[in-house]
Amino acid sequence: MRRPTVPLILAGLLAASALTACGGGSGSDADTVKVSYKQSTDNSVRVMDNYLADMKKQFEKDHPGKKVELVPIKAPDAEYYTKLQQMLRSPKTAPDLVYEDTFLINSDITSGYLKPLDPYLEKWKDWPQFIDTARDAAKAEDGKTYGVPDGTDTRGLWFSKDIFKKAGLPADWQPKTWDDVLDAARTVKKKVPGTIPLNVYTGKPGGEQSAMQGFEMLLYGTGADPLYDPKQKKWVAGGKGFKDSLKFVETVYKEKLGPEVSDALDPNIGTTVRGSLLPKGKLAINLDGSWLPQDWLKGSGHEWPEWSKELGLAAMPTQTGDAPGKVSMSGGWTWAIPEKSANPDLAFDFIETMQTKENAQKWYIANSGIAVRKDVAEDPEYVKAQPGIKFFTDLVESTHYRPAYPAYPKVSTAIQEAMESVTTGDSSVDEAAKAYDEELESVTEGEVVKK
Repeated sequence: MRRPTVPLILAGLLAASALTACGGGSGSDADTVKVSYKQSTDNSVRVMDNYLADMKKQFEKDHPGKKVELVPIKAPDAEYYTKLQQMLRSPKTAPDLVYEDTFLINSDITSGYLKPLDPYLEKWKDWPQFIDTARDAAKAEDGKTYGVPDGTDTRGLWFSKDIFKKAGLPADWQPKTWDDVLDAARTVKKKVPGTIPLNVYTGKPGGEQSAMQGFEMLLYGTGADPLYDPKQKKWVAGGKGFKDSLKFVETVYKEKLGPEVSDALDPNIGTTVRGSLLPKGKLAINLDGSWLPQDWLKGSGHEWPEWSKELGLAAMPTQTGDAPGKVSMSGGWTWAIPEKSANPDLAFDFIETMQTKENAQKWYIANSGIAVRKDVAEDPEYVKAQPGIKFFTDLVESTHYRPAYPAYPKVSTAIQEAMESVTTGDSSVDEAAKAYDEELESVTEGEVVKK
C-alpha cells in the first residue's frame, strides 16, 4: 500500500512493466482466462500462488479444453494498484479477472475499468450465502455490483508475551485507552532495550496500510463518523479527533517508541514485521490485521507454529475508553472482471470455481481471512481451524468500513502525507492537519464539513 500518485517517469516505467506482465493481452485466446493477482513481495510466502494453482487445476479438469493463465504482479500494495490500473486501460493488456482491494474498487468503477456482474450474480445460486456488508463493499453508487468478495478482515493489537514478561506487563494485556497502549510501549522501551516497543504503520510508502491499519484505527476511536458524514454526504475536515490521531503517531516516532523512521517509511515494512520482527521477538506491540498468520502456516516459508503461544491478542481501545470501548476497521478483496476483458463469461466461471463453499473455506483458512459466506462462518471446522479466528471474527461487531466513494483513495493519500510529515518531524500536528484540509478541499471538490 504505497503512492497512488507517481512521478511521470516512474508512471511510464510501471506502464511498460504492466504491458510486459500481461503479455499479449487477454484477447489472444478465447479458451484461456487470464487471472491477475497480487503476489507477495516475500519470495517465501506463496499462499495465494498455491491456492490459485489448485483452483487452476480444478477448473481445467472441470472445463475440458479451457485454460487458466495466472498473471502475478509482484509489488508493494500501492505499486500493485498502479500497475493494475495501467493494465486495465487497454484491451491489449487487460486480464480477464483481477484481484481488487475494496478500497480501490469504486475508483476503478468510476473510471470505467470494471464490468458490472449483476447478470451473472442473479443466476448464481451461491450469491445469497454472502453476508450483506461484504456484498455492499463491491457495490457502486449506481446500485450495481462489480466484484465478488473473497473474505474480509479485522484489526487489533498483536503483542509479544515474552517481551511483556521481561517488561513486567501482563500476559492477558487488554488496554482500555490510547494512553494504556503508549504507557506499555514506554515500559518496554525502558525495561527491554534492543526491541521495538510499538509499530504503527505510517507515511506514503505504506499506502493504504498506513491509512487503514495505522491512522483510521486511531481516528475511528475518537467519535462517530470521523472521516465522512453520511447525513450531510460530505467529508470531515481535520478537527480534534484528526489532530489527536496525528498526535498519537507523532508521539510514537518522536519518543522513539516505533521502528527507525527510515524503516517505518520502507514500503516493505509490513513484510519485515510479519517475516522477521514478530517471529524473532524484536517487536513488542504491533497494530495490524487478522491475516498475519498466513505468513506463518506450514508451507508459507516462514513457518512459526508456536505463534499462538508466543503472541497475545488485544482489541485496539477507543481514545479514552468511550463505548464500545474497542475499534476495528474492515476491508477485504474482491474478484472483478475488467470492462475490457475478452473472456468475461469464462472469468465468472473461474470465480464460481474459487467460491464454492469448500474452496472458499480452504482460502479463508489458508490466508487467515474472516469468512463472508454464511455457510462457512457456521462451520465448526472453520471456527477451530486456526488460533485467533474467533477473536478477530468477534471484532466484526465493533468494526468500521471505509467510506466507499470514488474520492476515498485520494483522501487516503492525503492522510498518508499528513502522517508522514509528523513522523519525520517536518510538520507540527496543526500544520499537517491544515495541509490535509487544503488537500481534502481539492480532492473532494469542496464537499467538506467541519466538526
